[in-house]
Amino acid sequence: MLKVRSMKHWLKHALRIWGVFAICASCLLPTYAQKQLSTPAPAEVKDEAPQDALGRDTPRGTVLGFLAAARKDISVAALYLDTPLRGPDAEELAHQLAVVLDARLPARLNELSDKPEGSVPDPLKPNEDLVGTISTAKGDLPILLERVDRGKIGRVWLFSSKTLQSIPEVYAELNSPPIEGVLPTFLVKRVGSVPVFQWLAVFVGLPLLYLLTGLLDRLIGLAVGMFCRRLLGKDQTSNPRILLAPFRLLIVAFAIRWAVSGTGLPLLARQFWSTIALIFTIVACIWTLILLNSWGERFLVSRRPGLSGSGAVLRLVRRFLDGIILFGGLLFTLYHFGVNPTAAFAGIGVGGIAVALAAQKTLENLIAGVSLIADKAVAVGDCLKIGDTVGTIEQVGLRSTRIRTLDRTMVSLPNGQISNMSLETLSARDKFWFHPVLGLRFETNASQMRSTLSEIRTLLLKNSNVERSSVRVRFVAIGQSSLNVEIVAYLYASDWNQFLEIQEQLLLSILEIVHHAGAEIAFPSHTLYLSSDPLDSASQTPSKLGSRVQATEIRQGGKTYF
Repeated sequence: MLKVRSMKHWLKHALRIWGVFAICASCLLPTYAQKQLSTPAPAEVKDEAPQDALGRDTPRGTVLGFLAAARKDISVAALYLDTPLRGPDAEELAHQLAVVLDARLPARLNELSDKPEGSVPDPLKPNEDLVGTISTAKGDLPILLERVDRGKIGRVWLFSSKTLQSIPEVYAELNSPPIEGVLPTFLVKRVGSVPVFQWLAVFVGLPLLYLLTGLLDRLIGLAVGMFCRRLLGKDQTSNPRILLAPFRLLIVAFAIRWAVSGTGLPLLARQFWSTIALIFTIVACIWTLILLNSWGERFLVSRRPGLSGSGAVLRLVRRFLDGIILFGGLLFTLYHFGVNPTAAFAGIGVGGIAVALAAQKTLENLIAGVSLIADKAVAVGDCLKIGDTVGTIEQVGLRSTRIRTLDRTMVSLPNGQISNMSLETLSARDKFWFHPVLGLRFETNASQMRSTLSEIRTLLLKNSNVERSSVRVRFVAIGQSSLNVEIVAYLYASDWNQFLEIQEQLLLSILEIVHHAGAEIAFPSHTLYLSSDPLDSASQTPSKLGSRVQATEIRQGGKTYF
């Protein structure tokens, strides 16, 4: 069963890799077949300058036009040479130059200048441009282009006469036939201007080569796993993966470069495979950097697994860095292939400003969320009071913060709003304020008051949960209905529940102290004095006048009235 699943996994993996290579090939092969194997269009020049029908206005147009003409009509290819030879001699020289370029010229056609003035490698020779350097028996031979004035046609780029003088000798040195002369006829036939063997190499060879790197990874992992098991003595140690996918892609790119340098492929074919190898290298480097970025995020999050807000910021930073890596890879690729994306980036910048204005609130909440998390103003599990909302932080996101209220409802507040409000973190208290005000009855005498104050002060000082330096027990005021005793102290507690438990024990002990001192807790009361005058003072007897004033004490909350 395990083998069947493994085979299915390998089949899916092979189909996926084959699809990727097929997409790359379908994008690149037709491009080279249409653009590089055909005569290029003349370069865009000024209106007053004449245009060359053969595309010799730029160094790149001359080289590509010559290679295309050498395959179709050698007599036209001779027009790209700055030579006094004419007729068959010029055609033979053009043929020899095409063979030499196909065999020896480095595949760097995309680096050729596409400007009418050329790349100007030597300021002292502004009319010369370097195509490349080839190796010969007598040393390196530079392949030069020279800008020549052709009268009505104007100034065009031609292969320099200095280079053409050495071409027959280099042509005589070539003793190995091109690969197309060794392969069978059916593999050399062209499908869409591309030989069949190149199609097979792309759609069959590349996926098989990538799968072979997977087998190599398994073999290396098996060897490393066996070594670790013998060294550590653990049978359950699994075989590690040594060659990750980006490294395997790099191996494929190096294998392509090695194969291209060791075979007699034509120049355009070598240019195509060099481009494939370069794209694989760029993709592998970008892939590796993204994996390293992801590993760095997981490592930092694993160090503080409880901070979900920090994880969100790290995820945002990781995605931002991934975007920079992808943008850098794209920019490098475009510049390598001679594409200037300045105008496109300017348009993207203007569009970005419009998007930023439209998403102003979203960006405000995003920046506020990053600020809250960076300042550690809020954290998951904190009990906060934000405006009229009191609750526990459930989640800190980049756009909003979720709070579980005391009613067990969930409130989501935008981070931009939270950043402009005062935050009171209730759970951040290192100690709790114990501040009851004790009211005793007016009947309490001074001796009872002194005893009560002394006993409460002793109670607080002996309790290990009370900060001794903060203890204060004072008779502070004679109120309207009680004698007020203020009790102040800070209690050490880990949370609110523990504080309530310690406070409860202290309050019970204070009640016992008051009871043993003979005092009583006062309740709100007031005394009313009512007087009644006789209806007729002259008719009343003195005995009746003596009882006309009555004093009545009314105690609110009590049961006794008189």
